Amino acid sequence: MNEAAATPLPESAQRVAALLRELGHENPVVILPETGKTSAQAAAGLGCDVAQIAKSIIFRRVADDMPVLVVASGANRVDEAKVARIVGGLGKADARFVREKTGYAIGGVCPIGHAVRPVTLLDADLFRYDALWAAAGHPQAVFKLTPAQLAAMTGAPVADVAEAPAAA
Repeated sequence: MNEAAATPLPESAQRVAALLRELGHENPVVILPETGKTSAQAAAGLGCDVAQIAKSIIFRRVADDMPVLVVASGANRVDEAKVARIVGGLGKADARFVREKTGYAIGGVCPIGHAVRPVTLLDADLFRYDALWAAAGHPQAVFKLTPAQLAAMTGAPVADVAEAPAAA
């Protein structure tokens, strides 16, 4: 057994692992040797394309203070105007808001298992890949899933949420 496999999961990642088991998800929560706070760091640790990282971005909906979760491809910047056209005006979600509404710290926000069920959108670009990796409640914890599994777990609509690439 290697050292990484012997490392116990942090409490927040244990919660995600239990939720995944309840959902019948077969892939385990994996602990990265280094932080996975950014998509590039997670991709480097996993040996996958940065676009296969399903990053969870939290916004605050201004009208009702609801959390808005955008699960985006790690290669994309989220276009806040596109998201706002779908869900309503957005405000910044600070670290306290993110922790309070999701139950996770920034850098480890999982797409499921939130303290307050967020309004959720899935980046259409995620569906270009057979396999994705998402945060599992801790900056070093991730789990593998397919885009279809992500859609089933979240029940979220798929939307165009990415900023257009800059003109060359």
